[in-house]
Amino acid sequence: MGNRFRLTQPVFVHSVRTAVAGVVSLLAARLLRLPEAYWAPITTLVITQSSLGAALTVSWQRFLGTVLGAAFGAMVASHFAPHALVFGLGVLILGPVCAMICSDRSAYRFAGIALAIVLLVPRTGPPWRIALHRFAEVSVGIAVALVLTMLWPDRDAAAAVKS
Repeated sequence: MGNRFRLTQPVFVHSVRTAVAGVVSLLAARLLRLPEAYWAPITTLVITQSSLGAALTVSWQRFLGTVLGAAFGAMVASHFAPHALVFGLGVLILGPVCAMICSDRSAYRFAGIALAIVLLVPRTGPPWRIALHRFAEVSVGIAVALVLTMLWPDRDAAAAVKS
């Protein structure tokens, strides 16, 4: 019948660990008064699903991609309207840029996401402010995820790697 999800102690502990990480990240982003605080726990949830070694890699790629996408999105949005062609060209340009800086496809994926948010979501503020907020929200999520992963490692993931 395939793999069935069963509630075991490791599943429960992992669920508690993930929930704590998400809440801490949300509260940290709210404490910093970030306007779209929900991006911090979204980032945290992505990263805490990994072991520490994988979390470091995912975090670096997410950070790098977010920096590129947010900065590029702010530059593009400052000069062009949020048109589908402008967005498509922006995503196209980000691919070779990510390759030139020796990042992987996940950095490119995160760069495209940041570009889309900065360029396509209607805002009233200047593009550079939206890009800065997006970067800050993701950075809070990454920081909380890494700290929690170091302080409360997923022992089952570590044991599976050693096996």
